[in-house]
Amino acid sequence: MTEKLAAASFTITGDRVVPEWWTQYFGVQPDVSVTKGEPLEDRTGQGRSLVRRTGVWGIDSETAVHSDRLEPHLRYLIQRLALPRQDLKAHIESAGGKVRFFCYWVNEAGNRVPDVPDDIRTMMAVMGGTIEIDEYQ
Repeated sequence: MTEKLAAASFTITGDRVVPEWWTQYFGVQPDVSVTKGEPLEDRTGQGRSLVRRTGVWGIDSETAVHSDRLEPHLRYLIQRLALPRQDLKAHIESAGGKVRFFCYWVNEAGNRVPDVPDDIRTMMAVMGGTIEIDEYQ
């Protein structure tokens, strides 16, 4: 099996992000769903009382898209979430949330350029979101 060279996720994060609301809004089951204040297991065995620091709702393209380019991963997420949505920015703001595309990008040879089309950059800017690329060399 060869290593994936690209993948992407769409996440909404924030202290007032209620994952169930976003699941209903998008009509999509999330790959990650976290509510602020949920208890966390203390994996150190020290018996500490730990809780989630923020809410998170998100989906990713990792298993659904088989491409070493980012554009197909981003287009999949856009199609799956029916983006853009006119009311999305207002909902994100009312939840005190932040939205982003987080892109996984392997570039060991240093000769690959991430392909994020201008229309996707513009769409995210209009929503007040960001596109982050985590590049591995």
